[in-house]
Amino acid sequence: MTTEVQEHPWEAPLDEAYWQALLQQEEQAPPAPEVHDMEEWPEILIPGEGAVAGPDYEMGRRSLRESPDGHFDDARDEQWRWLHELYDKREVTNARVIGCNKGGLLVRLGACIGFVPASQLVNVPECLGTEELRGELEAMVGQEIQVKLIELDRSRNRIICSERATAWSDDEITARLEALQPGQVIRGEVRSLCEFGAFIDLGGIDGLIHISELSWERVGHPRDVLEVGQEVEVYVLNVDPAQRRIGLSLKRLQPDPWMLVEERYQVGDVIDVVITNVVDFGAFAKVPEGVEGLIHISELAEGHFLHARNVVQEGDRVSARILNIDPEGRRLGLSLRQV
Repeated sequence: MTTEVQEHPWEAPLDEAYWQALLQQEEQAPPAPEVHDMEEWPEILIPGEGAVAGPDYEMGRRSLRESPDGHFDDARDEQWRWLHELYDKREVTNARVIGCNKGGLLVRLGACIGFVPASQLVNVPECLGTEELRGELEAMVGQEIQVKLIELDRSRNRIICSERATAWSDDEITARLEALQPGQVIRGEVRSLCEFGAFIDLGGIDGLIHISELSWERVGHPRDVLEVGQEVEVYVLNVDPAQRRIGLSLKRLQPDPWMLVEERYQVGDVIDVVITNVVDFGAFAKVPEGVEGLIHISELAEGHFLHARNVVQEGDRVSARILNIDPEGRRLGLSLRQV
């Protein structure tokens, strides 16, 4: 069952740049070369700080070195036709894990290399986004898994696969996606946490709560707000059926604190704040409603001082005067000097 939440002006839809930023963080995957281009990807495909490679790596290189000259282009075209057929028909194929990096697994797809983000494994490691993840991924090198292609872009040599998608039928996925609309409130279960957000199981398909959508307050890590296995109510921000992406939010189920600040305070009021961050140009301070305002270095104190830390430290509780309130720009100007 779903309920509608009234749309607010500040609820801007997520654009493609947002999703591209998430993909870069989640997948940790540069473009995937064909096997004969492996020299271009040494930091990923050979053992070292960034990756672990299995025995198939050298086998692939050796077989290509022995191939006749001039056959690479035809072979490449044939491989990509096969990949597009798999993608268009949403077919399941077997893929051998030949290596890993800090974001997921490298798999052999014919003469090409695909990437399986850790979040797209059937058994998603609870250590997603931590140092322990690499150990779990290394243990899978040499195994054969079943995958579906979920993103294919020859111009970028990009082949993204999912093991988890093999557990769903296309009809089921399509029906679930079509049933979701921006503005709905639905329930789900936290499936995994990583540095940039939380993946929520919505009953066969996953949605993502970006870290910026977890709370109106600053969040250091998603585990500070959620834990794996927790049931949560989430707000649907964005649904992209073509890319099978669902953007979710927790914070938009709560009142926008910037609106509360505008209602409760006026320029000139003196309020109690907590210093949250001290920087070269001043200090940030949190007001009771949870939003942060800036005390510019010129408003910290009278006289001369070398750095803002000579006046305040993180955690200090101080009284500050409100200089300006801009809820639309999400800016709050404060002063200690004028108290």
